[in-house]
Amino acid sequence: MKIMHCPLNGPRNISEFVHGGEVREMPDPLTCSDREWADYVFYSDNKAGVVTEWWLHAPSGYWFIAERHTVTDDILKTYDPSEIFNQRVDFSFAEEPAAAPKEATA
Repeated sequence: MKIMHCPLNGPRNISEFVHGGEVREMPDPLTCSDREWADYVFYSDNKAGVVTEWWLHAPSGYWFIAERHTVTDDILKTYDPSEIFNQRVDFSFAEEPAAAPKEATA
């Protein structure tokens, strides 16, 4: 049985975790193109070696970061995201789509 250390819940069976993709720098959503945003959301480097990744402990809903070697599948380190992220991204700037004009009824 493979064990992964959750920073919140301690050592747990690997079946309790869901891979969330690589930790990458997010492009500026106000200035990036649709292609740049799609690349950020849907594609990864998929390199051989040590990769920093998002992981979810599904039973508790806790997201954390793990450093994993993609060739050996060894998990080298796990830690809380607050160790590298110190501010939230505010997406409230997005405007609501304009409502279609209503037709006048007689």
